[in-house]
This record gives sequence, structure tokens and C-alpha cells, in this order.
Amino acid sequence: APIAKDFKVADIPVSLIGITLPALTFALSIDRILNGLTRPFFGWVSDHLGREQTMFIAFLIEGAGIIALANFASDPVAFVLLSGLVFFAWGEIYSLFPATVTDTFGGTYATTNTGLMYTAKGTASPLVPLANVMVAANGNWHGGFITAATLNILAALMAIVVLKPMRGAYTNRTATVGAAKLATG
Repeated sequence: APIAKDFKVADIPVSLIGITLPALTFALSIDRILNGLTRPFFGWVSDHLGREQTMFIAFLIEGAGIIALANFASDPVAFVLLSGLVFFAWGEIYSLFPATVTDTFGGTYATTNTGLMYTAKGTASPLVPLANVMVAANGNWHGGFITAATLNILAALMAIVVLKPMRGAYTNRTATVGAAKLATG
């Protein structure tokens, strides 16, 4: 809500698909719908393309959406559509992260491992107040948006350059150890 208010689009009526709502109300509604739809969508995509490739795509979409939002959020229709795009790309973590953890470490401790992964994700929460400090210091959201977009693009690259080879090496190593244990019985 603060972003929509700062861009002065919160209460401007937006008409899409035969529905007219204030931009903020429309954005919040579309954000929730798209964030929910993205979970099975990106789950399906990752089952066909692979986890890391799908993370690469999703993080790039989010980064591009945030850059576009930084540049076009003062237009109420763009605000609604771009915030929806960002939330669509963001929701993939709820299907991809648990699947990646289970694919990598197996199902035995899947809940514990996924819980640990989400705890690590939660440690990033201090970045939200940091964004507020950036807004207060700069008088606008541009720096926060560009920082978030940069981190998304960096995460996209890391999914391919770091995570994929690291996961491959780990699963190959554990498969070799498992095969050796079976052979020596």
C-alpha cells in the first residue's frame, strides 16, 4: 500500500477484464490470484525444464518486472499489471524450493531440511526495513526497486552458475557413496 500511495495511484480507478476497482485494490487482488496460480505453474515447468532452469526464468521475470515497476508504477494500469507479474514470479519459491531440497537430499528429512531452508530465507527479513531506510533517504522507491531487481537477477544467474553444478556434484557424490554401500552390502 505505501508504494501505491507514494506513486499516487492507490485510489485511481482501473478497468480491466470488465472490472473497475481502485488500482491498489485491483493490484492486491491480482497479486494474490497470480501468486497462487504460479505455484502449480512453475512446479509443472520445473518438472519439464529442471529446477534451476525454472528458477533462472522466474527470478529473471521478477527482476524485469521490478525494473519495469520502478519505471512505470506511476501509471495505474501498469502498476496493477506489473505488480501482478512480480507476484506471479515470486510465488514460485513455494513449489521450487521444497522440490529442490527433496530432490537434493531425499525424502527422509524433507520437512526438516525445507524448514531449515525457510528459516534461512526468513533471515533476509531485515532487508525490508533497509528498503524503508532507502526510501526515507532518497525520497522515492527507485533505489529499493533497483536493489531488489539486481538481487533477483543475481539469484537467476546463481541458480545456473552455482546451484546447478553444486547440486549435481552433491547428488553424484551421494549416489556414488550409496552405490558403494550397496555393493559392499
